[in-house]
Amino acid sequence: MPTVDVIDLNRRKVGSAELPPEVFGCKPHRTLVHEAVVMQQACERQGTASTLRRGEVSGSGKKPWKQKHTGRARAGSLRSPVWRHGGSVFGPKPRSYAFNMPKKKYRAALQSALSAKLADGHVIVVSNFTLESSKTKVLAKTLKQFGEGSHILIIAGEGHTGLTQAAKNLAGVGVVAPDRLNVYDIVRAGTIMIPERDVARLKEVWA
Repeated sequence: MPTVDVIDLNRRKVGSAELPPEVFGCKPHRTLVHEAVVMQQACERQGTASTLRRGEVSGSGKKPWKQKHTGRARAGSLRSPVWRHGGSVFGPKPRSYAFNMPKKKYRAALQSALSAKLADGHVIVVSNFTLESSKTKVLAKTLKQFGEGSHILIIAGEGHTGLTQAAKNLAGVGVVAPDRLNVYDIVRAGTIMIPERDVARLKEVWA
Protein backbone atom coordinates (compact mmCIF):
# COMPACT_ATOMS: atom_id res chain seq x y z
CA MET A 1 0.00 0.00 0.00
CA PRO A 2 1.52 3.40 -1.01
CA THR A 3 2.49 5.53 1.97
CA VAL A 4 3.28 9.25 1.82
CA ASP A 5 4.20 11.93 4.31
CA VAL A 6 1.48 14.28 5.49
CA ILE A 7 2.67 17.87 5.68
CA ASP A 8 1.14 21.16 6.73
CA LEU A 9 1.01 24.36 4.68
CA ASN A 10 4.49 25.27 5.97
CA ARG A 11 5.95 22.05 4.51
CA ARG A 12 6.50 20.52 7.95
CA LYS A 13 5.88 16.79 8.31
CA VAL A 14 3.06 16.08 10.72
CA GLY A 15 2.43 12.40 10.01
CA SER A 16 1.97 9.82 7.29
CA ALA A 17 -0.98 8.51 5.27
CA GLU A 18 -1.71 5.31 3.40
CA LEU A 19 -3.14 5.90 -0.06
CA PRO A 20 -5.58 3.39 -1.55
CA PRO A 21 -3.63 0.99 -3.81
CA GLU A 22 -6.68 0.65 -6.07
CA VAL A 23 -6.21 4.30 -7.07
CA PHE A 24 -2.53 5.10 -6.48
CA GLY A 25 -0.88 1.70 -6.86
CA CYS A 26 -1.81 0.76 -10.43
CA LYS A 27 0.55 -0.05 -13.25
CA PRO A 28 0.87 2.98 -15.58
CA HIS A 29 -0.91 2.46 -18.89
CA ARG A 30 0.16 5.18 -21.31
CA THR A 31 -2.19 4.08 -24.10
CA LEU A 32 -5.29 4.40 -21.93
CA VAL A 33 -4.16 7.78 -20.58
CA HIS A 34 -3.52 9.06 -24.11
CA GLU A 35 -6.95 7.90 -25.28
CA ALA A 36 -8.64 9.62 -22.33
CA VAL A 37 -6.84 12.92 -22.97
CA VAL A 38 -7.69 12.82 -26.68
CA MET A 39 -11.35 12.14 -25.81
CA GLN A 40 -11.52 15.10 -23.42
CA GLN A 41 -9.92 17.48 -25.89
CA ALA A 42 -12.21 16.26 -28.68
CA CYS A 43 -15.28 16.85 -26.51
CA GLU A 44 -14.13 20.43 -25.87
CA ARG A 45 -13.82 21.28 -29.58
CA GLN A 46 -16.47 23.74 -30.74
CA GLY A 47 -16.78 22.27 -34.21
CA THR A 48 -18.16 25.53 -35.65
CA ALA A 49 -15.92 25.74 -38.75
CA SER A 50 -18.08 26.15 -41.84
CA THR A 51 -17.54 26.77 -45.56
CA LEU A 52 -19.99 27.51 -48.36
CA ARG A 53 -20.71 24.66 -50.70
CA ARG A 54 -21.49 24.98 -54.40
CA GLY A 55 -25.19 25.48 -53.80
CA GLU A 56 -24.66 28.13 -51.12
CA VAL A 57 -22.40 30.70 -52.80
CA SER A 58 -23.86 33.63 -54.71
CA GLY A 59 -23.95 33.45 -58.46
CA SER A 60 -26.20 32.52 -61.35
CA GLY A 61 -26.95 28.95 -62.30
CA LYS A 62 -26.93 29.92 -65.95
CA LYS A 63 -24.28 28.46 -68.23
CA PRO A 64 -21.73 31.30 -68.79
CA TRP A 65 -21.25 30.57 -72.50
CA LYS A 66 -22.16 27.93 -74.96
CA GLN A 67 -20.44 24.57 -74.86
CA LYS A 68 -18.51 24.67 -78.15
CA HIS A 69 -16.78 26.93 -80.67
CA THR A 70 -15.77 29.70 -78.25
CA GLY A 71 -12.10 28.76 -77.88
CA ARG A 72 -12.51 28.60 -74.15
CA ALA A 73 -12.81 25.70 -71.77
CA ARG A 74 -16.20 24.25 -71.05
CA ALA A 75 -18.03 25.89 -68.14
CA GLY A 76 -21.37 25.00 -66.66
CA SER A 77 -21.76 27.36 -63.72
CA LEU A 78 -20.27 30.45 -62.11
CA ARG A 79 -20.37 28.56 -58.81
CA SER A 80 -17.89 25.92 -59.94
CA PRO A 81 -15.21 25.15 -57.33
CA VAL A 82 -12.45 25.76 -59.90
CA TRP A 83 -13.59 29.37 -60.34
CA ARG A 84 -12.80 32.34 -58.14
CA HIS A 85 -15.60 32.85 -55.60
CA GLY A 86 -16.82 29.34 -56.38
CA GLY A 87 -18.14 26.93 -53.80
CA SER A 88 -16.01 24.68 -51.63
CA VAL A 89 -15.93 20.96 -52.39
CA PHE A 90 -14.80 19.21 -49.21
CA GLY A 91 -14.70 22.16 -46.81
CA PRO A 92 -15.76 21.68 -43.17
CA LYS A 93 -19.31 21.96 -41.88
CA PRO A 94 -20.42 22.34 -38.24
CA ARG A 95 -20.12 19.00 -36.49
CA SER A 96 -19.43 17.43 -33.12
CA TYR A 97 -16.02 15.84 -32.55
CA ALA A 98 -17.08 14.26 -29.27
CA PHE A 99 -16.79 10.55 -28.65
CA ASN A 100 -17.21 8.41 -25.57
CA MET A 101 -14.93 6.05 -23.74
CA PRO A 102 -16.18 3.09 -21.67
CA LYS A 103 -16.42 3.99 -17.98
CA LYS A 104 -14.13 1.15 -16.90
CA LYS A 105 -11.44 2.25 -19.36
CA TYR A 106 -11.67 5.87 -18.23
CA ARG A 107 -11.49 4.83 -14.59
CA ALA A 108 -8.40 2.73 -15.36
CA ALA A 109 -6.83 5.68 -17.21
CA LEU A 110 -7.41 8.00 -14.24
CA GLN A 111 -6.01 5.47 -11.79
CA SER A 112 -2.98 5.03 -14.05
CA ALA A 113 -2.40 8.79 -14.27
CA LEU A 114 -2.60 9.23 -10.48
CA SER A 115 -0.28 6.26 -9.91
CA ALA A 116 2.28 7.70 -12.32
CA LYS A 117 2.18 11.09 -10.59
CA LEU A 118 2.71 9.43 -7.21
CA ALA A 119 5.61 7.35 -8.55
CA ASP A 120 7.25 10.55 -9.83
CA GLY A 121 6.87 12.22 -6.43
CA HIS A 122 4.37 14.84 -7.56
CA VAL A 123 1.56 13.99 -5.11
CA ILE A 124 1.44 15.89 -1.81
CA VAL A 125 -0.97 15.11 1.03
CA VAL A 126 -1.71 18.15 3.20
CA SER A 127 -3.01 17.79 6.74
CA ASN A 128 -5.40 20.73 6.48
CA PHE A 129 -6.05 23.26 3.74
CA THR A 130 -7.54 26.01 5.88
CA LEU A 131 -6.49 29.50 4.80
CA GLU A 132 -6.33 32.61 6.98
CA SER A 133 -8.76 34.26 4.57
CA SER A 134 -10.24 33.41 1.20
CA LYS A 135 -8.10 35.91 -0.69
CA THR A 136 -6.07 35.22 -3.79
CA LYS A 137 -2.87 36.74 -2.40
CA VAL A 138 -3.09 34.53 0.71
CA LEU A 139 -3.39 31.38 -1.41
CA ALA A 140 -0.63 32.54 -3.76
CA LYS A 141 1.72 33.06 -0.82
CA THR A 142 0.85 29.61 0.55
CA LEU A 143 1.38 27.81 -2.76
CA LYS A 144 4.61 29.60 -3.62
CA GLN A 145 6.62 26.98 -1.75
CA PHE A 146 4.85 24.09 -3.47
CA GLY A 147 6.06 23.52 -7.02
CA GLU A 148 6.74 27.10 -8.02
CA GLY A 149 6.61 27.55 -11.78
CA SER A 150 4.46 24.47 -12.40
CA HIS A 151 0.73 23.90 -12.63
CA ILE A 152 -0.75 22.98 -9.25
CA LEU A 153 -3.92 20.89 -9.01
CA ILE A 154 -5.74 20.87 -5.67
CA ILE A 155 -8.18 17.99 -5.20
CA ALA A 156 -10.48 19.27 -2.49
CA GLY A 157 -14.08 18.40 -1.72
CA GLU A 158 -16.72 20.19 0.29
CA GLY A 159 -15.82 22.13 3.40
CA HIS A 160 -12.85 24.06 2.03
CA THR A 161 -14.54 27.44 2.18
CA GLY A 162 -13.19 30.08 -0.17
CA LEU A 163 -10.53 27.85 -1.73
CA THR A 164 -12.10 27.77 -5.19
CA GLN A 165 -12.79 31.51 -5.08
CA ALA A 166 -9.22 32.29 -4.00
CA ALA A 167 -7.73 30.17 -6.79
CA LYS A 168 -9.98 31.55 -9.53
CA ASN A 169 -7.60 34.37 -10.50
CA LEU A 170 -4.37 32.41 -10.09
CA ALA A 171 -2.80 31.26 -13.33
CA GLY A 172 -1.58 27.69 -13.14
CA VAL A 173 -3.69 26.73 -10.13
CA GLY A 174 -6.80 24.58 -10.38
CA VAL A 175 -9.23 23.31 -7.74
CA VAL A 176 -11.40 20.28 -8.47
CA ALA A 177 -13.65 18.08 -6.33
CA PRO A 178 -12.78 14.36 -6.12
CA ASP A 179 -15.91 13.38 -8.07
CA ARG A 180 -15.06 15.95 -10.78
CA LEU A 181 -11.49 14.78 -11.27
CA ASN A 182 -10.41 14.08 -14.84
CA VAL A 183 -7.39 12.62 -16.60
CA TYR A 184 -6.40 15.76 -18.51
CA ASP A 185 -6.10 17.88 -15.35
CA ILE A 186 -3.95 15.18 -13.73
CA VAL A 187 -1.62 14.83 -16.72
CA ARG A 188 -0.91 18.54 -17.10
CA ALA A 189 -0.44 19.15 -13.38
CA GLY A 190 3.10 19.55 -12.13
CA THR A 191 2.06 19.09 -8.50
CA ILE A 192 -1.09 17.50 -7.08
CA MET A 193 -2.16 18.52 -3.57
CA ILE A 194 -4.75 16.51 -1.65
CA PRO A 195 -6.11 17.39 1.80
CA GLU A 196 -5.83 14.33 4.05
CA ARG A 197 -9.55 14.06 4.66
CA ASP A 198 -10.29 13.91 0.91
CA VAL A 199 -8.18 10.77 0.35
CA ALA A 200 -11.09 8.62 1.53
CA ARG A 201 -13.44 10.37 -0.89
CA LEU A 202 -11.02 9.70 -3.75
CA LYS A 203 -11.06 6.02 -2.90
CA GLU A 204 -14.86 6.03 -2.66
CA VAL A 205 -15.30 7.59 -6.11
CA TRP A 206 -12.46 6.08 -8.16
CA ALA A 207 -11.49 2.76 -6.56
